[in-house]
Amino acid sequence: MVEHFDAPVGASATVTRTQERIPTVVVDDAHIIYRVHQGAAGGTTPVAALRRLVKRTHAPNIREVHAVKGVSFTAYRGEAIGLIGTNGSGKSTILRAIAGLLPVNRGSIYTQGQPSLLGVNAALLNDLSGERNVTLGCLAMGMHPDDVANQAAGIIEFSGINERGDFASLPMRTYSSGMAARLRFSIAAAKKHDVLLIDEALATGDKGFRKRSEQRVRELREGAGTVFLVSHQLSSVRDTCERTIWLESGVLRMDGPTDEVIRAYEAYANSK
Repeated sequence: MVEHFDAPVGASATVTRTQERIPTVVVDDAHIIYRVHQGAAGGTTPVAALRRLVKRTHAPNIREVHAVKGVSFTAYRGEAIGLIGTNGSGKSTILRAIAGLLPVNRGSIYTQGQPSLLGVNAALLNDLSGERNVTLGCLAMGMHPDDVANQAAGIIEFSGINERGDFASLPMRTYSSGMAARLRFSIAAAKKHDVLLIDEALATGDKGFRKRSEQRVRELREGAGTVFLVSHQLSSVRDTCERTIWLESGVLRMDGPTDEVIRAYEAYANSK
């Protein structure tokens, strides 16, 4: 169950360590279970499925994968929280659940407002230009048309897609995966969010773009937003997040100051 809640009326827009900590995300004993269709005799293509239907043979076996197992934590305004763990540990799964894109089988997730999920696979329209995608993306986030007009040029400049030519006027299908990912981040970061969920987007681009992105995350956090960052680049987590959550095999292994958690995670990874 994913529910939304309102922050206390009159809560300050800026949070410091000495002020009341205002929760933005509460994950309470969350369990998330996938159903995976395994292969069957004859294959899993549409033709094979039709053949099984005609012959009345069995469908592929269904296996349940317990991706997140009883995870609990609370995030607060003004926090930037890293999510680390080996592949398949449940990091992206928990982000998608917080965003309301995956159901929680047991337990609950409560959020303030509507969290915004930014990932390298976030949808943009390939047949439209980068400029047009900036406009539509910002409008879809609820920005006023005047604000979009004022910020569009800055968003394109931030993304760096025009550094090697006028790509902003070209269709998105002509972009490399890195260019598209940088533009997605630049659009999402143009608006203040109560909760911004970033899945690997900072791993794209050159060193200059990563530095700009990390600074923008700090600005979002200081503006009373909460930022979650999933990344395999521990340097980005160190530079951006004061707090880090380590998930392993769907279980919360550690939650605390970033340096402490990363040291423990690196020791674990080196022992494997």
